[in-house]
Amino acid sequence: MFSLDWIYYAISWILLTWHSAWDAIGVPVDAVIGTNFAWILAIIFLVVTVRVILFPVFVKQIKSQRAMQALQPQVKALQEKHKGDRETLQKEMMELYRKEKANPLMGCLPMFLQIPVFLGLFHVLRRLDPAKQAKTLYGWSVEQFDSASNAKLFTAPIAGKFGSTADELARLGANGTTVKVIAGILVLVMMGTTYLTSRQMILKTGWAEDPQQRMIQRLMLYGIPLSLLVSGAIFPIGVIIYWVTNNLFTLGQQQWVLRKYPPPPTATSKATSGARNPVQPAKTGGLFGRSKPAPQAPAKATAPKVAAPKPGAKPSNPKKGRPAKRQG
Repeated sequence: MFSLDWIYYAISWILLTWHSAWDAIGVPVDAVIGTNFAWILAIIFLVVTVRVILFPVFVKQIKSQRAMQALQPQVKALQEKHKGDRETLQKEMMELYRKEKANPLMGCLPMFLQIPVFLGLFHVLRRLDPAKQAKTLYGWSVEQFDSASNAKLFTAPIAGKFGSTADELARLGANGTTVKVIAGILVLVMMGTTYLTSRQMILKTGWAEDPQQRMIQRLMLYGIPLSLLVSGAIFPIGVIIYWVTNNLFTLGQQQWVLRKYPPPPTATSKATSGARNPVQPAKTGGLFGRSKPAPQAPAKATAPKVAAPKPGAKPSNPKKGRPAKRQG
């Protein structure tokens, strides 16, 4: 059976290293404002460590998306050519991707590579229970384990979760209401930042022409944030801190990369046209996709009307009105 112990050891080592670093530079180990900042910063810089390692993969993701956008006219032509024949269409599209060295799955690769990190942190923090006997597992010392078990964010333990049982809260010495409030707020922030990261990318790169790619985009935009409303109840607070920090890091990183590797003009125009309604892009034209009014044909020039002279008024040119004199 495949073991994930190496992930648990790696996550534990990064957490403990950063915690020791913050302790060494004088960050208080004890709670300040109900928060153990050394452990909170250790989780935040776990994100920084992972994102620095995955940065080259993220750049490849952006370049792959650019390549996919450049192929959209050819993909659309194939869809028209093989309309109603999905099997042939899929073969032709895969051959096109192979020939042009474009990978449709590259867009999801950074997220998939972070799943083991997320699962590792989830497992490590879930073990932070004072009742555990094997405290030295994954390279922890007893002192480090006890310190992390008592670590809090505004008096809510980082090992606590929205769905913690009364027994779990009692072992952690936590107040159930406080844990639910802190965890609930963090879950909402997690959902919001997850939505924003997906929306930022779609607005910058545009909606895909390929129906499968568009379905993946919609899943990323709406499906994942909504799923967090349910799954967030089983996440320890420390894991939610990791997720929110990761989303904020992604927002900043995407902004930098998208400026350095700007999307093609076609993608930019589509992104702008869809800014008002990301699911159903607005019609192109005008600011934010608003339709410009059709230009009206210029009115035909008409001859100026000459006003008739008023009764009794002298003619403007009396010479023209006089009869010519006869020559004698």
